[in-house]
Amino acid sequence: MGSLSVDTSNLQKSSSSATLVCTPVLGTTVNQMLVDMARAKEIGADLVEIRLDYLTNFNPRFHLQTLIKQCPLPTIVTYRPTWEGGRYEGDENRRQDALSLAMELGADYIDVELQVAHEFNSSIHGKKPDNFKVIVSSHNFHDTPSSEAIANLIARIQSTGADIAKIVTTASDITDCARIFQITVHSQIPTIGIALGERGLLSRLLSPKYGGYLTYGALDADTASAPGQTTVKDLLELYNFRLIKPDTKVYGIIGKPVGHSKSPLLFNAAFKSVGLNAVYMHFLVDDVEKFFNTYSSPDFASGCSCTIPHKEAALKCMDEVDHIAKKIGAINNIVRRPDGKLIAFNTDYIGAITAIEDGLLALEGAKPAPGSPLSGKLFVVLGAGGAGKSLAYGASQKGARVVVANRTFERAKELANKVGGKSLPLCEVENFHPEEGMVLANTTSVGMKPNMDQTPIPKHALKHYCLVFDAIYTPKDTRLLREAKEAGAAIVYGTEMLIRQGFEQYKNFTGLPAPEELFRQLMEKHA
Repeated sequence: MGSLSVDTSNLQKSSSSATLVCTPVLGTTVNQMLVDMARAKEIGADLVEIRLDYLTNFNPRFHLQTLIKQCPLPTIVTYRPTWEGGRYEGDENRRQDALSLAMELGADYIDVELQVAHEFNSSIHGKKPDNFKVIVSSHNFHDTPSSEAIANLIARIQSTGADIAKIVTTASDITDCARIFQITVHSQIPTIGIALGERGLLSRLLSPKYGGYLTYGALDADTASAPGQTTVKDLLELYNFRLIKPDTKVYGIIGKPVGHSKSPLLFNAAFKSVGLNAVYMHFLVDDVEKFFNTYSSPDFASGCSCTIPHKEAALKCMDEVDHIAKKIGAINNIVRRPDGKLIAFNTDYIGAITAIEDGLLALEGAKPAPGSPLSGKLFVVLGAGGAGKSLAYGASQKGARVVVANRTFERAKELANKVGGKSLPLCEVENFHPEEGMVLANTTSVGMKPNMDQTPIPKHALKHYCLVFDAIYTPKDTRLLREAKEAGAAIVYGTEMLIRQGFEQYKNFTGLPAPEELFRQLMEKHA
Protein backbone atom coordinates (compact mmCIF):
# COMPACT_ATOMS: atom_id res chain seq x y z
CA MET A 1 0.00 0.00 0.00
CA GLY A 2 1.31 3.48 -0.86
CA SER A 3 1.47 6.48 1.42
CA LEU A 4 -1.83 7.55 2.92
CA SER A 5 -1.98 11.33 2.80
CA VAL A 6 -4.14 12.85 5.51
CA ASP A 7 -4.19 16.52 6.41
CA THR A 8 -4.94 16.14 10.08
CA SER A 9 -5.79 19.84 10.45
CA ASN A 10 -9.14 18.95 8.86
CA LEU A 11 -9.72 16.29 11.49
CA GLN A 12 -10.45 18.52 14.44
CA LYS A 13 -13.81 19.09 16.00
CA SER A 14 -14.74 20.67 19.25
CA SER A 15 -15.83 18.10 21.78
CA SER A 16 -18.55 19.04 24.22
CA SER A 17 -17.04 16.82 26.87
CA ALA A 18 -13.50 15.71 27.64
CA THR A 19 -12.29 12.27 26.59
CA LEU A 20 -12.69 9.84 29.49
CA VAL A 21 -10.01 7.57 30.91
CA CYS A 22 -11.23 4.03 31.50
CA THR A 23 -9.32 1.40 33.49
CA PRO A 24 -10.07 -2.27 32.80
CA VAL A 25 -10.23 -4.44 35.95
CA LEU A 26 -9.11 -7.98 35.23
CA GLY A 27 -9.23 -9.70 38.63
CA THR A 28 -10.13 -13.39 38.75
CA THR A 29 -12.13 -12.80 41.96
CA VAL A 30 -14.71 -10.20 42.95
CA ASN A 31 -12.53 -9.10 45.89
CA GLN A 32 -9.56 -8.50 43.61
CA MET A 33 -11.76 -6.46 41.26
CA LEU A 34 -13.02 -4.32 44.17
CA VAL A 35 -9.43 -3.64 45.24
CA ASP A 36 -8.52 -2.70 41.65
CA MET A 37 -11.58 -0.41 41.35
CA ALA A 38 -10.45 1.53 44.41
CA ARG A 39 -6.96 1.83 42.92
CA ALA A 40 -8.39 3.03 39.60
CA LYS A 41 -10.22 5.84 41.38
CA GLU A 42 -7.12 6.70 43.40
CA ILE A 43 -4.90 7.06 40.32
CA GLY A 44 -7.37 9.28 38.47
CA ALA A 45 -9.45 7.08 36.15
CA ASP A 46 -12.94 8.32 35.23
CA LEU A 47 -14.58 4.91 34.93
CA VAL A 48 -13.76 1.20 35.06
CA GLU A 49 -14.40 -1.64 32.66
CA ILE A 50 -15.47 -4.77 34.55
CA ARG A 51 -14.21 -7.72 32.51
CA LEU A 52 -16.57 -10.50 33.60
CA ASP A 53 -14.79 -13.02 31.36
CA TYR A 54 -11.75 -12.86 33.69
CA LEU A 55 -13.74 -14.01 36.74
CA THR A 56 -13.55 -17.64 37.83
CA ASN A 57 -16.73 -19.17 39.32
CA PHE A 58 -18.87 -16.24 38.18
CA ASN A 59 -22.33 -16.04 39.78
CA PRO A 60 -24.13 -13.33 37.74
CA ARG A 61 -26.81 -12.08 40.14
CA PHE A 62 -24.72 -12.22 43.31
CA HIS A 63 -21.42 -10.96 41.85
CA LEU A 64 -22.82 -8.23 39.59
CA GLN A 65 -24.79 -6.75 42.48
CA THR A 66 -21.58 -6.47 44.52
CA LEU A 67 -19.35 -5.20 41.69
CA ILE A 68 -21.74 -2.53 40.39
CA LYS A 69 -23.03 -1.26 43.74
CA GLN A 70 -19.62 -1.12 45.41
CA CYS A 71 -17.67 0.35 42.49
CA PRO A 72 -16.56 3.92 43.36
CA LEU A 73 -16.63 4.93 39.66
CA PRO A 74 -19.06 4.59 36.73
CA THR A 75 -18.90 1.13 35.13
CA ILE A 76 -18.65 -0.46 31.70
CA VAL A 77 -19.57 -4.14 31.91
CA THR A 78 -17.92 -6.37 29.31
CA TYR A 79 -18.26 -10.15 29.01
CA ARG A 80 -15.96 -10.78 26.05
CA PRO A 81 -16.25 -14.16 24.26
CA THR A 82 -13.22 -15.99 22.86
CA TRP A 83 -14.45 -15.35 19.30
CA GLU A 84 -13.86 -11.62 19.88
CA GLY A 85 -10.55 -11.92 21.76
CA GLY A 86 -11.97 -12.50 25.27
CA ARG A 87 -12.00 -15.48 27.65
CA TYR A 88 -15.67 -16.55 27.82
CA GLU A 89 -16.32 -19.94 26.18
CA GLY A 90 -19.82 -20.79 27.48
CA ASP A 91 -23.40 -20.51 26.30
CA GLU A 92 -24.22 -17.32 24.35
CA ASN A 93 -27.69 -16.87 25.87
CA ARG A 94 -26.25 -17.01 29.40
CA ARG A 95 -23.65 -14.40 28.43
CA GLN A 96 -26.22 -11.98 27.04
CA ASP A 97 -28.50 -12.58 30.03
CA ALA A 98 -25.64 -11.56 32.34
CA LEU A 99 -25.15 -8.33 30.35
CA SER A 100 -28.89 -7.53 30.54
CA LEU A 101 -28.78 -8.17 34.27
CA ALA A 102 -25.83 -5.79 34.63
CA MET A 103 -27.95 -3.10 32.96
CA GLU A 104 -30.85 -3.75 35.37
CA LEU A 105 -28.49 -3.60 38.38
CA GLY A 106 -27.22 -0.14 37.46
CA ALA A 107 -24.23 -0.51 35.13
CA ASP A 108 -23.60 2.74 33.24
CA TYR A 109 -22.50 1.04 30.00
CA ILE A 110 -22.57 -2.41 28.43
CA ASP A 111 -20.00 -3.30 25.76
CA VAL A 112 -21.47 -5.81 23.30
CA GLU A 113 -19.97 -7.16 20.08
CA LEU A 114 -21.23 -6.09 16.64
CA GLN A 115 -21.88 -9.72 15.68
CA VAL A 116 -24.68 -10.01 18.30
CA ALA A 117 -25.60 -6.33 18.77
CA HIS A 118 -28.89 -6.41 16.83
CA GLU A 119 -30.06 -9.38 18.89
CA PHE A 120 -28.93 -7.86 22.20
CA ASN A 121 -30.38 -4.40 21.54
CA SER A 122 -33.71 -5.96 20.53
CA SER A 123 -33.80 -7.95 23.77
CA ILE A 124 -33.42 -4.81 25.93
CA HIS A 125 -35.72 -2.61 23.82
CA GLY A 126 -37.97 -0.57 26.09
CA LYS A 127 -36.07 -1.61 29.22
CA LYS A 128 -33.08 0.76 28.96
CA PRO A 129 -32.73 3.03 32.00
CA ASP A 130 -32.09 6.74 31.49
CA ASN A 131 -28.39 7.57 31.05
CA PHE A 132 -27.55 3.91 30.30
CA LYS A 133 -25.57 3.43 27.07
CA VAL A 134 -24.74 0.48 24.85
CA ILE A 135 -21.25 0.40 23.34
CA VAL A 136 -21.17 -1.76 20.20
CA SER A 137 -17.64 -2.93 19.48
CA SER A 138 -15.72 -4.48 16.61
CA HIS A 139 -12.21 -5.92 17.04
CA ASN A 140 -9.68 -6.60 14.27
CA PHE A 141 -6.54 -8.33 15.55
CA HIS A 142 -4.84 -8.48 12.14
CA ASP A 143 -4.63 -5.01 10.60
CA THR A 144 -6.24 -1.59 10.14
CA PRO A 145 -8.60 -1.62 7.12
CA SER A 146 -9.01 1.22 4.62
CA SER A 147 -10.86 4.39 5.63
CA GLU A 148 -13.80 3.27 3.47
CA ALA A 149 -13.97 -0.16 5.15
CA ILE A 150 -13.85 1.42 8.63
CA ALA A 151 -16.59 3.91 7.65
CA ASN A 152 -18.76 1.00 6.49
CA LEU A 153 -18.12 -0.75 9.80
CA ILE A 154 -19.21 2.36 11.72
CA ALA A 155 -22.39 2.52 9.61
CA ARG A 156 -23.12 -1.13 10.49
CA ILE A 157 -22.55 -0.36 14.18
CA GLN A 158 -24.88 2.65 14.00
CA SER A 159 -27.59 0.54 12.36
CA THR A 160 -27.72 -1.72 15.45
CA GLY A 161 -28.99 1.18 17.57
CA ALA A 162 -25.64 1.64 19.34
CA ASP A 163 -25.24 4.67 21.59
CA ILE A 164 -21.46 4.54 21.22
CA ALA A 165 -19.34 2.88 18.50
CA LYS A 166 -16.07 1.19 19.35
CA ILE A 167 -13.58 0.27 16.63
CA VAL A 168 -10.41 -1.60 17.59
CA THR A 169 -7.87 -2.39 14.86
CA THR A 170 -4.23 -3.46 14.84
CA ALA A 171 -1.57 -0.98 13.73
CA SER A 172 1.10 -2.43 11.47
CA ASP A 173 2.42 1.10 10.86
CA ILE A 174 2.11 4.34 12.84
CA THR A 175 0.26 5.92 9.90
CA ASP A 176 -2.66 3.51 10.50
CA CYS A 177 -3.65 5.78 13.41
CA ALA A 178 -4.62 8.52 10.92
CA ARG A 179 -7.54 6.37 9.72
CA ILE A 180 -8.68 5.94 13.32
CA PHE A 181 -8.58 9.73 13.81
CA GLN A 182 -10.66 10.25 10.65
CA ILE A 183 -13.36 8.00 12.08
CA THR A 184 -13.53 9.51 15.59
CA VAL A 185 -13.81 12.98 14.06
CA HIS A 186 -16.39 12.23 11.37
CA SER A 187 -18.58 9.59 13.05
CA GLN A 188 -22.21 10.63 13.65
CA ILE A 189 -22.29 8.99 17.10
CA PRO A 190 -19.72 9.11 19.94
CA THR A 191 -16.87 6.81 18.97
CA ILE A 192 -14.00 5.01 20.67
CA GLY A 193 -11.18 4.37 18.20
CA ILE A 194 -8.07 2.39 19.10
CA ALA A 195 -5.25 0.82 17.09
CA LEU A 196 -3.53 -1.94 19.05
CA GLY A 197 0.23 -2.36 19.46
CA GLU A 198 3.13 0.02 20.02
CA ARG A 199 2.59 1.55 16.56
CA GLY A 200 -0.95 2.38 17.63
CA LEU A 201 0.02 4.32 20.76
CA LEU A 202 -0.93 7.65 19.14
CA SER A 203 -4.55 6.49 18.79
CA ARG A 204 -4.77 6.15 22.57
CA LEU A 205 -2.89 9.32 23.51
CA LEU A 206 -4.49 11.66 21.01
CA SER A 207 -8.13 10.65 21.60
CA PRO A 208 -8.90 14.12 23.09
CA LYS A 209 -7.47 15.88 20.02
CA TYR A 210 -9.65 13.94 17.61
CA GLY A 211 -12.84 13.64 19.64
CA GLY A 212 -12.54 10.05 20.90
CA TYR A 213 -15.16 9.23 23.53
CA LEU A 214 -12.72 7.46 25.83
CA THR A 215 -9.34 5.78 25.99
CA TYR A 216 -8.13 2.90 28.11
CA GLY A 217 -5.33 3.05 30.66
CA ALA A 218 -4.02 0.11 32.66
CA LEU A 219 -3.57 0.11 36.45
CA ASP A 220 0.07 -0.75 35.91
CA ALA A 221 2.35 -2.12 33.19
CA ASP A 222 1.59 -5.74 34.11
CA THR A 223 -2.20 -5.46 33.90
CA ALA A 224 -2.72 -4.11 30.38
CA SER A 225 -5.80 -5.67 28.79
CA ALA A 226 -4.60 -5.12 25.20
CA PRO A 227 -1.29 -4.77 23.28
CA GLY A 228 0.11 -1.22 23.41
CA GLN A 229 -2.12 -0.11 26.29
CA THR A 230 -0.30 2.45 28.42
CA THR A 231 -0.89 3.02 32.14
CA VAL A 232 -3.24 5.63 33.63
CA LYS A 233 -0.22 7.11 35.43
CA ASP A 234 1.65 7.62 32.13
CA LEU A 235 -1.45 8.99 30.39
CA LEU A 236 -2.03 11.59 33.08
CA GLU A 237 1.49 12.39 34.29
CA LEU A 238 3.88 11.65 31.42
CA TYR A 239 1.67 12.75 28.50
CA ASN A 240 -0.52 15.35 30.30
CA PHE A 241 -3.61 13.68 28.78
CA ARG A 242 -6.08 16.06 30.52
CA LEU A 243 -4.44 19.06 28.83
CA ILE A 244 -4.77 17.73 25.26
CA LYS A 245 -7.38 19.59 23.20
CA PRO A 246 -8.37 19.69 19.50
CA ASP A 247 -5.88 22.53 18.87
CA THR A 248 -2.97 20.99 20.84
CA LYS A 249 0.27 20.86 18.84
CA VAL A 250 1.86 17.41 18.60
CA TYR A 251 5.63 16.91 18.94
CA GLY A 252 7.54 13.68 19.29
CA ILE A 253 10.61 11.55 18.86
CA ILE A 254 10.98 9.48 15.68
CA GLY A 255 12.91 6.26 16.14
CA LYS A 256 12.93 2.46 16.01
CA PRO A 257 13.12 1.37 18.79
CA VAL A 258 11.82 4.44 20.59
CA GLY A 259 9.94 3.39 23.75
CA HIS A 260 13.08 3.77 25.89
CA SER A 261 13.43 7.48 25.09
CA LYS A 262 13.21 9.90 28.03
CA SER A 263 12.44 12.84 25.73
CA PRO A 264 8.63 12.83 26.36
CA LEU A 265 9.36 13.11 30.08
CA LEU A 266 11.52 16.21 29.56
CA PHE A 267 9.49 18.03 26.92
CA ASN A 268 6.01 17.41 28.38
CA ALA A 269 7.14 18.67 31.78
CA ALA A 270 8.74 21.69 30.08
CA PHE A 271 5.62 22.47 28.00
CA LYS A 272 3.43 22.20 31.08
CA SER A 273 5.73 24.41 33.16
CA VAL A 274 5.19 27.37 30.80
CA GLY A 275 1.58 26.58 29.84
CA LEU A 276 2.28 25.66 26.20
CA ASN A 277 -0.62 23.91 24.47
CA ALA A 278 1.55 21.04 23.21
CA VAL A 279 2.23 17.36 23.79
CA TYR A 280 5.35 15.31 23.01
CA MET A 281 5.23 11.56 22.43
CA HIS A 282 7.01 8.46 21.17
CA PHE A 283 6.72 7.92 17.39
CA LEU A 284 7.68 4.34 16.47
CA VAL A 285 8.35 4.94 12.77
CA ASP A 286 9.26 2.36 10.14
CA ASP A 287 9.18 4.66 7.11
CA VAL A 288 10.01 8.34 7.72
CA GLU A 289 8.77 9.59 4.36
CA LYS A 290 5.42 7.85 4.79
CA PHE A 291 5.13 9.30 8.30
CA PHE A 292 5.63 12.92 7.16
CA ASN A 293 3.40 12.47 4.09
CA THR A 294 0.58 11.15 6.27
CA TYR A 295 0.86 13.60 9.16
CA SER A 296 1.24 16.71 7.07
CA SER A 297 -0.66 19.41 8.94
CA PRO A 298 1.17 22.22 10.77
CA ASP A 299 -0.14 21.15 14.17
CA PHE A 300 0.93 17.50 13.84
CA ALA A 301 4.63 16.64 14.00
CA SER A 302 5.08 20.39 14.64
CA GLY A 303 8.53 19.43 15.81
CA CYS A 304 10.36 16.12 16.01
CA SER A 305 13.47 14.76 17.59
CA CYS A 306 15.03 12.10 15.39
CA THR A 307 17.01 9.13 16.65
CA ILE A 308 18.40 5.76 15.48
CA PRO A 309 18.01 4.59 12.69
CA HIS A 310 16.41 7.61 10.95
CA LYS A 311 18.95 10.43 11.40
CA GLU A 312 20.20 10.12 7.83
CA ALA A 313 17.02 8.86 6.08
CA ALA A 314 14.99 11.79 7.44
CA LEU A 315 17.34 14.22 5.65
CA LYS A 316 15.73 13.31 2.32
CA CYS A 317 12.28 14.40 3.56
CA MET A 318 13.35 17.92 4.54
CA ASP A 319 12.57 21.15 2.70
CA GLU A 320 15.51 22.94 4.29
CA VAL A 321 18.58 21.73 6.20
CA ASP A 322 20.63 23.92 8.52
CA HIS A 323 24.16 24.38 7.10
CA ILE A 324 25.84 22.56 10.01
CA ALA A 325 23.45 19.60 9.78
CA LYS A 326 24.15 19.53 6.03
CA LYS A 327 27.90 19.33 6.67
CA ILE A 328 27.43 16.57 9.25
CA GLY A 329 25.08 14.64 6.97
CA ALA A 330 22.72 13.70 9.80
CA ILE A 331 19.86 15.42 11.61
CA ASN A 332 18.23 14.93 15.00
CA ASN A 333 15.88 17.92 15.22
CA ILE A 334 13.05 18.83 12.83
CA VAL A 335 10.75 21.84 12.99
CA ARG A 336 7.61 22.22 10.89
CA ARG A 337 7.00 25.85 9.98
CA PRO A 338 3.44 27.26 9.87
CA ASP A 339 3.52 26.87 6.04
CA GLY A 340 4.12 23.13 6.52
CA LYS A 341 7.77 23.16 5.40
CA LEU A 342 10.16 20.90 7.32
CA ILE A 343 13.43 22.43 8.54
CA ALA A 344 16.19 20.22 10.00
CA PHE A 345 18.97 20.84 12.51
CA ASN A 346 21.65 18.85 14.30
CA THR A 347 21.86 19.56 18.02
CA ASP A 348 23.69 16.33 18.92
CA TYR A 349 27.10 17.77 18.22
CA ILE A 350 26.53 20.80 20.50
CA GLY A 351 25.21 18.61 23.33
CA ALA A 352 27.99 16.03 23.16
CA ILE A 353 30.96 18.29 22.43
CA THR A 354 30.19 20.87 25.16
CA ALA A 355 29.75 18.01 27.67
CA ILE A 356 33.11 16.48 26.66
CA GLU A 357 34.83 19.90 26.77
CA ASP A 358 33.53 20.49 30.31
CA GLY A 359 34.77 17.03 31.31
CA LEU A 360 38.25 17.86 29.97
CA LEU A 361 38.25 21.30 31.64
CA ALA A 362 37.55 19.61 34.99
CA LEU A 363 40.63 17.40 34.37
CA GLU A 364 42.82 20.42 33.57
CA GLY A 365 42.02 22.02 36.90
CA ALA A 366 41.95 25.69 37.83
CA LYS A 367 43.91 27.11 34.88
CA PRO A 368 42.63 25.71 31.59
CA ALA A 369 44.60 26.49 28.44
CA PRO A 370 43.08 29.03 26.02
CA GLY A 371 40.85 27.66 23.24
CA SER A 372 39.02 24.36 23.30
CA PRO A 373 40.42 21.62 25.54
CA LEU A 374 39.82 19.28 22.57
CA SER A 375 42.32 21.15 20.42
CA GLY A 376 45.19 18.83 19.49
CA LYS A 377 43.66 15.80 21.25
CA LEU A 378 43.42 12.44 19.51
CA PHE A 379 39.67 11.83 19.43
CA VAL A 380 38.48 8.29 18.68
CA VAL A 381 34.85 7.94 17.56
CA LEU A 382 33.24 4.50 17.62
CA GLY A 383 30.45 4.31 15.03
CA ALA A 384 29.80 6.20 11.81
CA GLY A 385 26.02 6.67 12.01
CA GLY A 386 24.18 9.89 12.75
CA ALA A 387 25.64 10.43 16.24
CA GLY A 388 29.12 9.36 15.06
CA LYS A 389 28.98 11.98 12.32
CA SER A 390 27.97 14.64 14.84
CA LEU A 391 30.83 13.81 17.21
CA ALA A 392 33.43 13.54 14.44
CA TYR A 393 32.36 16.87 12.94
CA GLY A 394 32.16 18.64 16.30
CA ALA A 395 35.57 17.38 17.47
CA SER A 396 37.26 18.34 14.19
CA GLN A 397 35.74 21.83 14.42
CA LYS A 398 37.35 22.17 17.85
CA GLY A 399 40.78 21.23 16.48
CA ALA A 400 40.94 17.58 17.55
CA ARG A 401 42.64 14.91 15.42
CA VAL A 402 39.78 12.55 14.64
CA VAL A 403 39.92 8.77 14.18
CA VAL A 404 36.70 7.00 13.15
CA ALA A 405 36.25 3.29 13.85
CA ASN A 406 33.27 1.41 12.48
CA ARG A 407 32.22 -2.19 11.90
CA THR A 408 31.80 -1.42 8.18
CA PHE A 409 35.22 0.01 7.35
CA GLU A 410 34.03 1.81 4.21
CA ARG A 411 31.64 3.95 6.28
CA ALA A 412 34.44 4.78 8.74
CA LYS A 413 36.67 5.80 5.82
CA GLU A 414 33.97 7.96 4.25
CA LEU A 415 33.32 9.85 7.50
CA ALA A 416 37.02 10.22 8.33
CA ASN A 417 37.69 11.72 4.89
CA LYS A 418 34.87 14.23 5.42
CA VAL A 419 36.42 15.57 8.64
CA GLY A 420 40.05 15.23 7.61
CA GLY A 421 40.66 12.33 9.98
CA LYS A 422 41.79 8.70 9.89
CA SER A 423 39.78 5.47 9.88
CA LEU A 424 39.98 2.05 11.49
CA PRO A 425 37.95 -1.15 11.45
CA LEU A 426 36.15 -1.39 14.81
CA CYS A 427 37.94 -4.64 15.69
CA GLU A 428 41.34 -2.84 15.63
CA VAL A 429 40.46 -0.20 18.25
CA GLU A 430 41.45 -2.56 21.09
CA ASN A 431 45.11 -2.42 20.03
CA PHE A 432 45.14 1.19 18.83
CA HIS A 433 47.09 3.41 21.23
CA PRO A 434 49.63 5.60 19.41
CA GLU A 435 49.69 7.92 22.41
CA GLU A 436 48.38 8.32 25.94
CA GLY A 437 45.58 10.67 27.04
CA MET A 438 43.28 10.11 24.06
CA VAL A 439 39.51 10.82 24.14
CA LEU A 440 37.02 8.05 23.30
CA ALA A 441 33.41 8.63 22.17
CA ASN A 442 31.10 5.63 21.74
CA THR A 443 28.15 6.28 19.44
CA THR A 444 27.31 2.63 18.71
CA SER A 445 24.38 0.90 20.43
CA VAL A 446 26.67 -1.71 22.03
CA GLY A 447 25.82 -1.81 25.75
CA MET A 448 22.34 -0.31 25.39
CA LYS A 449 19.42 -1.83 27.27
CA PRO A 450 18.66 -4.76 27.15
CA ASN A 451 22.24 -5.80 26.20
CA MET A 452 23.79 -4.08 29.20
CA ASP A 453 26.54 -6.67 29.68
CA GLN A 454 28.18 -5.72 26.36
CA THR A 455 30.91 -3.15 25.70
CA PRO A 456 32.43 -1.92 22.41
CA ILE A 457 36.03 -2.01 23.67
CA PRO A 458 37.73 -4.23 26.29
CA LYS A 459 38.69 -2.77 29.65
CA HIS A 460 42.45 -3.17 29.21
CA ALA A 461 42.37 -0.79 26.20
CA LEU A 462 40.75 2.00 28.21
CA LYS A 463 43.89 2.89 30.20
CA HIS A 464 45.18 4.89 27.21
CA TYR A 465 42.27 7.36 27.37
CA CYS A 466 42.00 10.38 29.66
CA LEU A 467 38.23 10.70 29.03
CA VAL A 468 35.52 8.32 27.80
CA PHE A 469 32.08 9.43 26.61
CA ASP A 470 29.15 7.09 25.88
CA ALA A 471 26.18 8.40 23.88
CA ILE A 472 23.99 5.62 25.37
CA TYR A 473 21.79 6.80 28.23
CA THR A 474 19.72 3.66 28.91
CA PRO A 475 21.33 2.60 31.17
CA LYS A 476 23.06 5.75 32.34
CA ASP A 477 25.97 3.80 33.82
CA THR A 478 27.02 1.56 30.92
CA ARG A 479 29.60 -1.18 31.25
CA LEU A 480 31.95 0.94 29.09
CA LEU A 481 31.74 3.89 31.51
CA ARG A 482 32.09 1.71 34.61
CA GLU A 483 35.23 0.06 33.22
CA ALA A 484 36.63 3.40 31.99
CA LYS A 485 36.29 4.79 35.51
CA GLU A 486 38.04 1.73 36.93
CA ALA A 487 40.84 2.25 34.37
CA GLY A 488 41.33 5.81 35.66
CA ALA A 489 39.62 7.81 32.90
CA ALA A 490 37.21 10.68 33.42
CA ILE A 491 33.73 9.81 32.15
CA VAL A 492 30.88 11.74 30.55
CA TYR A 493 27.40 10.22 30.62
CA GLY A 494 25.08 10.02 27.62
CA THR A 495 22.42 11.73 29.74
CA GLU A 496 24.55 14.87 29.62
CA MET A 497 24.44 14.90 25.82
CA LEU A 498 20.69 14.18 25.94
CA ILE A 499 20.03 17.09 28.28
CA ARG A 500 22.21 19.59 26.42
CA GLN A 501 21.00 18.75 22.92
CA GLY A 502 17.48 18.87 24.41
CA PHE A 503 18.08 22.50 25.44
CA GLU A 504 18.79 23.35 21.81
CA GLN A 505 15.80 21.40 20.49
CA TYR A 506 13.45 23.09 22.95
CA LYS A 507 14.66 26.50 21.72
CA ASN A 508 14.12 25.44 18.10
CA PHE A 509 10.63 24.05 18.86
CA THR A 510 9.32 26.95 20.92
CA GLY A 511 11.55 29.98 20.44
CA LEU A 512 11.88 30.06 24.24
CA PRO A 513 14.93 29.45 26.43
CA ALA A 514 15.04 25.88 27.77
CA PRO A 515 14.15 25.23 31.44
CA GLU A 516 17.62 23.81 32.09
CA GLU A 517 17.17 23.20 35.81
CA LEU A 518 13.92 21.28 35.22
CA PHE A 519 15.57 19.05 32.57
CA ARG A 520 18.43 18.28 34.96
CA GLN A 521 16.14 17.50 37.90
CA LEU A 522 14.03 15.14 35.78
CA MET A 523 17.03 13.27 34.37
CA GLU A 524 18.54 12.98 37.84
CA LYS A 525 15.29 11.48 39.10
CA HIS A 526 14.53 9.16 36.20
CA ALA A 527 17.83 8.23 34.53
